[in-house]
Amino acid sequence: METQFRDIVIVKDSVEPIYQQLARYFRQQIESGRLAPGDRLPPSRDLAQQLGIGRISVVNAYAQLQEEGLIASHAGRGTYVTGGRVLPRAHESASRVLTGVPNLPMREMTRLAQQPGVIAFNSGAPPEEFLPVEALRHALNLVLDRDGAAAVAYEEAEGYPPLRAGITEYVSSLGIRCHPDDVLVTGGAQQALDLAVQTLLREGDVLVTGNPTYLGILDIAHIRRVRVVGVPLDAEGLRLEALETALREQRVGLIYTAPTHHNPTGTVMPLHRRRQLLTLAARYGVPILEDAVYHELGYRGAPPPPLKALDEDDLVIHVGGFSKILLPGTRIGYVIAGGTLREQLARVKQAADICTPSLNQRAIHVFLANGMLVGHLNRVRKELRERCAAACTAAQRHLPPGSQWEEPGGGMYLWVRLPDDGPTAAELYVTAVQHGVAYAIGTLFHTDGSGGRHIRLNFAAHPPARIEEGFRRLGAAWHAWQETYAPTVRRAPIL
Repeated sequence: METQFRDIVIVKDSVEPIYQQLARYFRQQIESGRLAPGDRLPPSRDLAQQLGIGRISVVNAYAQLQEEGLIASHAGRGTYVTGGRVLPRAHESASRVLTGVPNLPMREMTRLAQQPGVIAFNSGAPPEEFLPVEALRHALNLVLDRDGAAAVAYEEAEGYPPLRAGITEYVSSLGIRCHPDDVLVTGGAQQALDLAVQTLLREGDVLVTGNPTYLGILDIAHIRRVRVVGVPLDAEGLRLEALETALREQRVGLIYTAPTHHNPTGTVMPLHRRRQLLTLAARYGVPILEDAVYHELGYRGAPPPPLKALDEDDLVIHVGGFSKILLPGTRIGYVIAGGTLREQLARVKQAADICTPSLNQRAIHVFLANGMLVGHLNRVRKELRERCAAACTAAQRHLPPGSQWEEPGGGMYLWVRLPDDGPTAAELYVTAVQHGVAYAIGTLFHTDGSGGRHIRLNFAAHPPARIEEGFRRLGAAWHAWQETYAPTVRRAPIL
């Protein structure tokens, strides 16, 4: 029997295309059981006329649903619900499609978040007002006046020697003892992570990481065709009994972890677990890739020392950078590793980009040498503390009852689990953007496609008043979705 639909709402001036609104409606009807296998959908021409939209929008919506395996068309018989669903693999590349989002790849989700008026909590970057632009101008002018053409010439592949010495001195304050020869300057921390994966792993090798974990390491693993094994986290970071199981059962080539102000959860691994992790890695002879880009962004007491500061077996490859704490656009990061491994990293880097831009390296060196970084970090930490407090207060006030989060002690993110009695993060996304707010969907950070009810909110991106308004919009979007699509209020189709 062909079903007639009287409750379809199309918002013609929405940022979401009409065909995607229509596909989303039918998808939710099918997944809720309101439409069963065998139910017939209206002909495209009839539905378009009923809704006052172009027929091509209906045709495109049906094509999208058919591609997902939800409906099937039969010549002379019409279009019917099949009830099947083809889900994406647990981890695809950065252009993958997310379950519950109406066929929106990440690039399209980012574009929606950049619409005028949208309060975007989805990025991983610090806000522009944190950036010391005047100090950078002074540093660049000083470098150009002092060094002339050498400032824009090719640099050593390993990095500008004074900067490597400055980084060595800088990390010594964190307890890391190394020589400038152990430091390799990279084009941001992301390149440092990629270099480590390229150097230590081959196609098909196993990388163990937390679940959830940093999206960037998942994308690196995908591009390098490395197998990812996710280990669950608890409030203190990697669960070591699960990690040992993975080490025992898999031929693991590398462990990736961000032990301090973990992205996205914000957890901090305590000292005793850091020591246990190092002992475990030494027992199985597996190196650790330590991502420490958030280590300096604590605002509720000092964290434990980095893993590299505790490393007695030279198993830790330490990655840091200045993108989160100083100047994102300069793309200056570093990796610390000893002996032949550092030489291998340098060879891989030289093959990739010859050298990191000399002018940027020299400007960062001025920041370090003149002591400007310490004062800047203190200002950033103070602002982050205020914005974190504003986010937690706003979450308590506006997010739906049953939402769960822990107040972070550092970093830039609030990791929220949405209640079970409502939409997943992906299902809510378009409604949230229509209400003028965006976030990062939790599934992106998981190795196995889980995390559908988690969202990551970058509270650092906005001042307190805008955080308050953004969380208010998010709560309003949740309630709007509930009123429109929740089974308890969803009207039955008129037959």
